[in-house]
Amino acid sequence: DPRGLYTCDTGKASKSLQVHYRMCQNCIEVDAPTISGIVIADVLATLFLAVAVYCITGHDRGHTSRASDRQNLIANELYQ
Repeated sequence: DPRGLYTCDTGKASKSLQVHYRMCQNCIEVDAPTISGIVIADVLATLFLAVAVYCITGHDRGHTSRASDRQNLIANELYQ
């Protein structure tokens, strides 16, 4: 426990320092393998999502429908 009053004596002068230290009760220690595992999992998930979006959206490229380009014209004898 590093809490307490620390003093430094130089012979002619004395300085003191009060240290308050709070221990973390709910902390999780994260080391290098854990961080690299998280980064690798994130990259793999992003690649999987990109491939899934590409496969879903890129399927019918040669068979595009022109139905959305057509206009629905209303029959009106006055303007024909």
